[in-house]
Amino acid sequence: MQAKYYDVLIIGSGLAGLTLALNLAKTLRVAVVTKKKLNDSASAWAQGGIAAVLSIEDSPDAHIRDTLMAGAGLCDEAMTRYIVENGPAAVNWLIEHGVNFTRDDHHETGFHLTREGGHSVRRIIHSDDATGKVIQLTLGEQVLQHPNIDVLEQHIAVDLITNQKLSQHRLTEGNHCHGAYILDKVASKVRTIGAQNTILATGGTGKVYLYTTNPDVATGDGIAIGWRAGCRVANMEFIQFHPTCLYHPHAKSFLISEAVRGEGGLLKLPDGERFMLQHDTRAELAPRDIVARAIDFEMKKRGLDCVFLDISHKPADFLKQHFPTIYQFCLNLGIDITREPIPVVPAAHYTCGGVMTDRHGRTDIGRLYAVGEVAYTGLHGANRLASNSLLECLVISMSAARHIIEQHPFANPVLPDWDESRVTDADEEIVISHNWDELRRFMWSYVGIVRTNKRLQRAQHRIDLLHEEINEYYANFRVSTDLLELRNLVCTADLIVRSAMLRHESRGLHYSRDFPDTLPQGVDTILARTQTESKINIG
Repeated sequence: MQAKYYDVLIIGSGLAGLTLALNLAKTLRVAVVTKKKLNDSASAWAQGGIAAVLSIEDSPDAHIRDTLMAGAGLCDEAMTRYIVENGPAAVNWLIEHGVNFTRDDHHETGFHLTREGGHSVRRIIHSDDATGKVIQLTLGEQVLQHPNIDVLEQHIAVDLITNQKLSQHRLTEGNHCHGAYILDKVASKVRTIGAQNTILATGGTGKVYLYTTNPDVATGDGIAIGWRAGCRVANMEFIQFHPTCLYHPHAKSFLISEAVRGEGGLLKLPDGERFMLQHDTRAELAPRDIVARAIDFEMKKRGLDCVFLDISHKPADFLKQHFPTIYQFCLNLGIDITREPIPVVPAAHYTCGGVMTDRHGRTDIGRLYAVGEVAYTGLHGANRLASNSLLECLVISMSAARHIIEQHPFANPVLPDWDESRVTDADEEIVISHNWDELRRFMWSYVGIVRTNKRLQRAQHRIDLLHEEINEYYANFRVSTDLLELRNLVCTADLIVRSAMLRHESRGLHYSRDFPDTLPQGVDTILARTQTESKINIG
């Protein structure tokens, strides 16, 4: 199949990918690759909003201070300041592009600003409790209509094409990316797509855990293919568990927004007793890691299946106006949040680590960028402050777009076709589903909210076995979506466990019973590929 060439190849269609596409398509030819439909992304599931300094009652220094406090000594202060100070302009860009944020004519900004855990003031601009969905639909429609953007739905990235795959370039220049091999899921064919610039915007790796607030597409694809191509990754041990995921047999991955606690929601035991004040003076408004760990502690101590989030003391009209999505979803399951508490449990929510980048989204590989949850910029440190994720997506995507536009074009090399001459159709698909299930269960049990050395060692042993099985499977059979996602999940699970084993302390989202204290100086966990897949250098 003949290779197609673009100025820019964007792998992923969340807020980061759409923002990049719209900022680049004025002058460049862009392809957006998405595993399902354009609007299937974690961004579309974001309920809370975007943290930005918009009010005269707020300041960049206050936002930075809150971010650094949540990040537990591992935030990059220069990067944090850059993102915070560019936040208002990024939000205004969304407003100019038609995003309908919730209005408040009595507020000096004209918008309703809410507050979430870890924030000292109200600074979250939002669209009711479905901010991500509103942004995704608004920008997605513009992307679909843009003449310079091709949207490749039902396509999944297999691997990047770097100089290491091109013998004629291997010795003449540094390691650059020239595009990617992409599986067309409908045609079951691997296509070769060349690009002057390639962007990983694939989101996080929540599906590596049994319980997650993430959509099914969050399988760590960008982190894994970036790692295999030679990118460094950082701080993969810091997986944020959202404290309040709806606990119900008919609800799958439904998030109860942080804003519910920000507007006065109280966490309670089954008998109605509050418990957060016993864990932190900020109670329900403590950062997510503290709240999630407190809930996990109470559930295990008392043998509970869940705890309860109660906001029924607020007026019914207030709840229906501010949380219409949550209200209706719960009501459909027989839970009236205006009259009764919501059963909740923690669930894997956000990957704070990822592919290392600078403020322009540049990775270790030339012409390869990473933006959004797939990337590690240093903003989140050891624990992401609520609603800083969409902020990071916007600011870094716009910075990356400016950097890409300034690049001089080069002659596209001839890219080799995908070679499947030595493989056959898979005969035992059940192997993939069994391995997938096993991985998610032991990651939840052994590499969850509270960790021990023994649990991590058990997880690492199972990951090593899965690596062998999957590599053999990958070498002998044609690729499929399930195989590619499992391969990527096992890779990211390996990075998470190895990073966790290297951190001999408890800090932020990483809590170890064997190392309960926090060291005086925080140091990033940086993993770098060597020539041997199984060996990792620590930098």
